[in-house]
Amino acid sequence: MDPDYLLVRYFGDTQPSRLSAAAQAAGVERLRTDFRFEQDRGTRFALWALMHMLGIAPDLDTVFESADDRDAARTFADLLAAGEA
Repeated sequence: MDPDYLLVRYFGDTQPSRLSAAAQAAGVERLRTDFRFEQDRGTRFALWALMHMLGIAPDLDTVFESADDRDAARTFADLLAAGEA
């Protein structure tokens, strides 16, 4: 999934930092709610990745049942951290 699409879907803007605190909180709540109920593994991973980039992701060990999904999430987080260094 395209991160810009997800940002616009949940926050109405590709730059959530431009939004009011209330609008940010509403977007976070919508994102968390959809994540909680999402059944598709790929979409669920994309939502977790967006939450990770925003600093609001739940612990991957508690949200991914599959070891493969947990490994992929760890790899994603490591790659993102390496790119920021």
